[in-house]
Amino acid sequence: MPRPPMARSKKAVVLLSGGLDSATVLYWALAQGWQPKALIFDYGQRHSREIASAKALCKKTGVAYDVIPVKLPWRGSSLLDKGSALPSAKSTRDIGAQIPSTYVPGRNTLFLSYGLSCAEALGAEVVMIGANALDYSGYPDCRPDFISAMAKVYKLGTKAGRQGKPIRIVAPLLKLSKSQIVKLGIRLGVPYQLTWSCYQGGKKPCGTCDSCLLRTKGFREAGIADPTIYRNIKIG
Repeated sequence: MPRPPMARSKKAVVLLSGGLDSATVLYWALAQGWQPKALIFDYGQRHSREIASAKALCKKTGVAYDVIPVKLPWRGSSLLDKGSALPSAKSTRDIGAQIPSTYVPGRNTLFLSYGLSCAEALGAEVVMIGANALDYSGYPDCRPDFISAMAKVYKLGTKAGRQGKPIRIVAPLLKLSKSQIVKLGIRLGVPYQLTWSCYQGGKKPCGTCDSCLLRTKGFREAGIADPTIYRNIKIG
């Protein structure tokens, strides 16, 4: 008796930073039946704490990963230059009005390009990114028009795209608030205690950088306790 045909593999590449958003995307991908391969980027950021978190998430889920070293010797961001002061907003109302010094020039363009190369080589259908355009720091490479433009690059700049099977960019959190992301992650069972959002290194989050403020705003509005301990946070 012939065997039934095997279900087509749903391979995906997930760009994993170790933060709240990308962790949620990883668990969302698994819940949707995708078989993810995680790419973790070591691009000279101020600390390696988020890389450790990304690895811990992969270990927890059994997801294969690669750590990709990317050298940016020209710096151009307070996330790359420890001598530069990190922005510290008084409240979340002050975040996003301007592009902050933590913006890394071309970062998501680079990451999505690596994701595209990996996906085409592995035969993956999608590249997933945790970009968010609502409760975010104002980065230009986290906005819908940028994602749409990169989707055209994916179609025009690859063998797969030219043969009519373009690799897709999937950004499931793009239009969600932080509280909606937190609620989604809790439903999916994301172990947020393993994630790291703070721009500073150390054992505890600083509680005052943009990323800490936005994360705490999300958990508070969701009515859920953040398993990561923050201190000295004012949410306006």
